[in-house]
Amino acid sequence: MIPSRPPKLPLSTLSLTHSSFTFFSSLFSSNPKPKPLPMRSSLSLLRSLTLSLSHHHYHPTHRFPRPISGFPLAVAAKSRRVLALPSSSTFVEHLSGEASQPGENWDLSNVAQGEAFDLDKCFSSADLKHLAVPELEVPELEDLPEQWRRSKLAWLCKELPAHKAGTLSRILNAQKKWMRQEDATYVAVHCMRIRENDVGFRVYKWMMQQHWYRFDFALATKLADYMGKERKFSKCRDIFDDIINQGRVPSESTFHILVVAYLSASVQGCLEEACGIYNRMIQLGGYQPRLSLHNSLFKALVSKPGTSSKHYLKQAEFIFHNLVTTGLEIHKDIYSGLIWLHSCQDTIDKERMTSLRKEMQQAGIEVGRDVLVSILRACSKEGDVEEAESTWLKLLQLDVGLPSQAYVYKMEAYSKIGEPRRSLEIFREMQEQLGSANAAAYHKVIEVLCKAQEVELAESLMTDFINTGLKTFMPSYIDLMNMYFNLGSHDKLESAFFQCLERCRPSRTIYSIYLDSLVKVGNLDKAEEIFDQMQSNGPTGINARSCNTILSGYLSSGDYVKAEKIFDLMCQKKYDIDSPLMEKIDYVLSLSRKVVKRPVSLKLSKEQREVLVGMLLGGLQIESDEDWKNHMIRFEFSENSSTHSLLRRHMYDQYHEWLHPSCKTSESTDDIPYKFSTISHSYLGFYADQFWPKGRQVIPKLIHRWLTPCALAYWYMYGGHRTSSGDILLKIKGNEEGVEKIVRALKAKSLDCKVKRKGRFFWIGFLGSNSTWFWKLVEPYILDDLKHLLKGGQISDNSAVETENVNFGSGSDTDENASESDHTDNDNNL
Repeated sequence: MIPSRPPKLPLSTLSLTHSSFTFFSSLFSSNPKPKPLPMRSSLSLLRSLTLSLSHHHYHPTHRFPRPISGFPLAVAAKSRRVLALPSSSTFVEHLSGEASQPGENWDLSNVAQGEAFDLDKCFSSADLKHLAVPELEVPELEDLPEQWRRSKLAWLCKELPAHKAGTLSRILNAQKKWMRQEDATYVAVHCMRIRENDVGFRVYKWMMQQHWYRFDFALATKLADYMGKERKFSKCRDIFDDIINQGRVPSESTFHILVVAYLSASVQGCLEEACGIYNRMIQLGGYQPRLSLHNSLFKALVSKPGTSSKHYLKQAEFIFHNLVTTGLEIHKDIYSGLIWLHSCQDTIDKERMTSLRKEMQQAGIEVGRDVLVSILRACSKEGDVEEAESTWLKLLQLDVGLPSQAYVYKMEAYSKIGEPRRSLEIFREMQEQLGSANAAAYHKVIEVLCKAQEVELAESLMTDFINTGLKTFMPSYIDLMNMYFNLGSHDKLESAFFQCLERCRPSRTIYSIYLDSLVKVGNLDKAEEIFDQMQSNGPTGINARSCNTILSGYLSSGDYVKAEKIFDLMCQKKYDIDSPLMEKIDYVLSLSRKVVKRPVSLKLSKEQREVLVGMLLGGLQIESDEDWKNHMIRFEFSENSSTHSLLRRHMYDQYHEWLHPSCKTSESTDDIPYKFSTISHSYLGFYADQFWPKGRQVIPKLIHRWLTPCALAYWYMYGGHRTSSGDILLKIKGNEEGVEKIVRALKAKSLDCKVKRKGRFFWIGFLGSNSTWFWKLVEPYILDDLKHLLKGGQISDNSAVETENVNFGSGSDTDENASESDHTDNDNNL
């Protein structure tokens, strides 16, 4: 029969050296979310786990295949082997930063496929066949004594794969009188044998709800592995958590497969989950991951676009440490990638970078162009010109061509020591050697000259930059306008402002600089006009800086009535008022108000309420405390969606007064996070009760009353999609009754639509001419910068992959056919 108990973890496996413990404790102090268990808590968990398991009668011969490793670094380093490949296979592609910010936002998405970094090899049989997997034994159908039982099981095995989720559950429920644990196990295993793994998963989940259910470790492991191999990470994680909740440690194969399933998914947050499972594999399971798993996870870390990779330095160091302590082959790109990650940090650890270079040399690996450019980048941040020149000579000796970033880093290094003319000479050398300069080089040299207030040179280079036909002029316009402001050249600043609006998308930064200049010269009428434009323009918006600027202008001019209005607005938005202005505004308010009342209670405006309804329909989450008294709204936007990228700025400003202090950014930056949340407040209880009762997303019974054009517009922007044929689709999660109410409410607005169920979600489609009527209804509430993306004829990027197979001419799809079926319930990004 089926061995249903896992091997017991011996207490002796908990022995760790003091040096390893110290390394792990410091390493995970700032790991990416979800945070893995610290080593001390892991040890406590393992001890308690062992003690709890000792109450059960396990077979005495069962043991984990490997104890937790605690090899000292110095000892393990001797057994290290290094695999060096040609430089063409390196992953640090330093030539890919043409359209990014100099020295900061290099695009590293163009990753070469190195031999040791082949993700598909992680699922290969050669890589998994040596992993320990508990044996699952199921009797053959002929071995069962009762004829009627054999017949019923054969009928179930034939019938269940042909039905969808609802019918499948009804069929299983009809067999409750006679089915036992062994019968359901046979059906689940049979489904796995014929590759109907989703059916097997549903049988497994049905088993868990029965009174006779006993946890079967072998069955759970086998099913989790099948789910993971099909890249269905949500179901694999579901079973993984079941194993953990039973007080068991998942098998090595389950850890391995789940990590790779996360890495193969493009859903936001999967990389963090993969890191968490990898860490638990080592800390909780005591396993030594395969070489391909180390390399694949490391590759995923350094392949993140822009500067987001720098946040994974701790995790990358942990992977490197595990490669060292287990004596596995270290690919040369591991060294290069780790040095590059260190060069991305705001504070450079030069000692660590030097030690990595020495290890490369001891291993017989040449320091290639990738590493040298990373070193040059680190020198540019610290202004170490001597080291930068030495590295530059080494780059020249390689005779492989100098990348454009190297020139940019060298320019920045000289600018740090106050030699802007030398930076200009390097820029001219770049033009001569490479034939032309890219946008990043123009950004850097103009920035350097503007900080040095070299007006004529900066203006001349800006003219050349515009004439090149390159794009992304915004950073250079910001530098020019800041220089003009510091020099008091308001006319030139105003000219640069309007030129920027002609060539670039509106930015809060340039509006704020222009507003500062208008207030400084006393042109309050124009300043008020610009402030109103900022307030009405969603992507631009106002902030504490712009409010303090216009407030200071009103107070200086004696226009106290307008000053009071700005003060009330700042109190409503919970913006901080500058201390010098606070003294003046207190005096002004004391003249007109007997008691200065500052609002302390938070309330949502009519617009905020309508916007919130639309966002909640689109998938916004509400979290409640244990007592269901206070509630928190979690805003989450997809980094891969240009629509979400623009919408998040507007939502951040729209609910600024509600935001948690930890989510508020400084006024000096325009970098709005993709995830932020409100404070926990009882006022949000109404929306929690209506949309998220008991932590489950539902469609309110009175939703037909709240479907205003504004709510529909934000539902479309956050959770909608326009197909290539021009149809508009809205995604929602709920029950059929709630969807029917929405459809009736839409028809009352003369909007005909069709509904398609796909997995756990419904798609409401406005097809043909109905999409035109829908657009006319919501267009006044669509953000200006999003109209060109969402208007007819344009394909929006929200859920483009998910909606590929939405066919309103066919019936509803079951979970196994839904492209989103592998997403977790909390995956609301479209």
